[in-house]
Amino acid sequence: MADEEKSQKKPKDAGRGEAHRQANKKRREAAEADVQAKAAADEAAAEAEPKLPARLRLRYEQEIVPALMRELKIENRMRVPKLDKIVINMALGEARENVKILDAATEEIKQITGQKPVVTRARKAISNFKLREGMPIGVMVTLRRDRMYEFLDRMVTIALPRVRDFRGVSDKSFDGRGNYSLGLREHTIFPELNLDKIEKVKGMTVSITTTAASDFEGLTLLKALGIPFRGTGDARA
Repeated sequence: MADEEKSQKKPKDAGRGEAHRQANKKRREAAEADVQAKAAADEAAAEAEPKLPARLRLRYEQEIVPALMRELKIENRMRVPKLDKIVINMALGEARENVKILDAATEEIKQITGQKPVVTRARKAISNFKLREGMPIGVMVTLRRDRMYEFLDRMVTIALPRVRDFRGVSDKSFDGRGNYSLGLREHTIFPELNLDKIEKVKGMTVSITTTAASDFEGLTLLKALGIPFRGTGDARA
């Protein structure tokens, strides 16, 4: 008799358990749908919000282009040199032993540039440096359009003047085709970073690619954009 009562209770209990699981599943799906709907609404609101163009880009189009046409004796406005892209690279040799340092570098570069970087990996193995092919060794980000102008504007007007004993940057780092590279020993000169959360100061390389036909045109363009070269009187102490 007792066995019959147990056999009758089991289907009922199983049915209640299945109903409970189905109810939980529906609640999870509803919660996920709410999160996705909120994210879509936030994204739509961000797109609908008017975005102001970069200050340096407006200045380039309205003031710098006519000045360069006169200085370089260029008649065609489309021939005037301009910025193409800016690449920020942070090499991290310590990543061979501590991969977590890449996460910190990724977040810091994202805060500085407003764009998430990609992880760079070794192209070949070097036994002397304990380096294997494909091993992560740094982070890199490529900026174009407004983000490129915004980064350069902040670097020139805010970050570089914070370098200790700053007297301008060298004009010897052109590659012969109007492109310029600048090395920064401390990434902490950018005010976007919270210094209390930084475990180690890192160096970074800023490579500026232009459409200039020569180093002279590239130098003239970067001077006009406000980069303080040594000996030009533009350095900010």
